[in-house]
Amino acid sequence: MINWSEQRLLVVAPHPDDELLGCGGLINMVKRSGGQVYVLFVTVGDTRDYSQTGHSTASEREREIEEVVKHFGLDGHHIALSGSEYHLRLDHLPRQRLIDLIERDCPLSLAEIHPSAVLLPEITSYNQDHKAVAHAGITALRPSPRNERHQPHMILMYEEVADGWSGESISPRNFYVGIEPTDLDQKMEGLRLYASQWRTHPHTRSEEALRGLAAVRGVQCGEPLAEAFNCLRFTA
Repeated sequence: MINWSEQRLLVVAPHPDDELLGCGGLINMVKRSGGQVYVLFVTVGDTRDYSQTGHSTASEREREIEEVVKHFGLDGHHIALSGSEYHLRLDHLPRQRLIDLIERDCPLSLAEIHPSAVLLPEITSYNQDHKAVAHAGITALRPSPRNERHQPHMILMYEEVADGWSGESISPRNFYVGIEPTDLDQKMEGLRLYASQWRTHPHTRSEEALRGLAAVRGVQCGEPLAEAFNCLRFTA
């Protein structure tokens, strides 16, 4: 069994809300157990969408981040690339720049906080920013001797409801974390704080969709509720 109270999680989120959609239950469980959670937001910018207003602004989303940070009592957060020249355009950046950000060139890099576990977005996502971050994260976390550079003991890729829409073969769900009802409730409360991104059913970011996914992942591993991941590395 994993003692989550001893873990230091680094969640790499392409955009604000990805961290909660993919692993908000785990974040809450680690925090209430006494562990540490850091979130690296790779980019935030103005976004055209299909909400009632038709858009959300970077400043609006940054305010939402601050509310979410307070809600979960996160131990640290950082926005690496703020501005519309980056948001939804990470696939146009040299991959090396993203690798360097995750590896050692930002306040929440691997070299700075030495996480025991790192969570990345699903590599088969249809979203170009998610794909770019996932590929960069895998390179930043490449195997090497521990005396040369920090190596987290656990590397997971978190899922979002519509990741399979890319048409690619989706990564296996081979690592399940049972969560309590309070963890799922806090995940929902946190997502509501991202008011510009919250949607009603049958949207993939709706409460019904996310609660349904947690129930399905739960029965797949013999738990009432769970979040599922693709485990890239686990060393005891």
